[in-house]
Amino acid sequence: MISFPNAKINIGLAITSKREDGYHDIASCFYPIGWTDILEIVPSEELSFSSTGIDIPGDANGNLCLKAYHLLKSDFDISPVTIHLHKVIPIGAGLGGGSADGAYALKMLNEIFELNLSTEKLEEYALELGSDCPFFITNNPLWVTGRGEVFSKIELSLAGKWIMMVNPNIHISTKEAYSGVVPMELEADLKQIVEDDISIWKEKVNNDFEQGIFKNHPQIKEIKEHLYKEGAVYASMTGSGSTLFGIFETKPVETLFSAFTTWVGKLDS
Repeated sequence: MISFPNAKINIGLAITSKREDGYHDIASCFYPIGWTDILEIVPSEELSFSSTGIDIPGDANGNLCLKAYHLLKSDFDISPVTIHLHKVIPIGAGLGGGSADGAYALKMLNEIFELNLSTEKLEEYALELGSDCPFFITNNPLWVTGRGEVFSKIELSLAGKWIMMVNPNIHISTKEAYSGVVPMELEADLKQIVEDDISIWKEKVNNDFEQGIFKNHPQIKEIKEHLYKEGAVYASMTGSGSTLFGIFETKPVETLFSAFTTWVGKLDS
């Protein structure tokens, strides 16, 4: 079985408080986009994992696809599988690619072994893999709070618009990202603003990570400014960076950012 785990963007990202467990509470819209990895899982005599494409740092045993298998194996008598991941989505870039891989692995294993797990149960397993993972089970635009695991519906569709993703190949660690943020309760209803017309987002919808990261990496700020210069209706950094995106009414010129990792696609939902 082959699937295509997709990336997500954050439309608005507010860091509202620091929790006693060390995590931060956030408020954000998660929106799926068509930049995808390729994941293949087939039954086999021996459990194995391999990857191609972008190099994945660290021990392969820590990959979320394998963790998804072991998570289900602990509760169900499933046979070994061969897992191959072709990595396309940049790693550690605020796009949720690794989380998507883990969530899609859960969904594929559920189907391959006919476990008949409900969406709610799959989301429970996904949360054990990571805060962002449950989002990719239903993979619809959602309003996200808590540490990233509390979902509610949001009335938002960007269908027909174009998006340009630009990854400047700058690694932003979690420590660096949060060092530039002061948690603050929202003064306005960010969810309602995001549900409003996209024309007001430029002035009212912000990513709290940008201020500190732009200060440390002015070239990232320059890319955002250039996206607006080239006609983006809205532009922002996604997650804790360093990837940026611009939303356009018509297809943007891909060669604008030929020096970076760039992806352009039409939004579906």
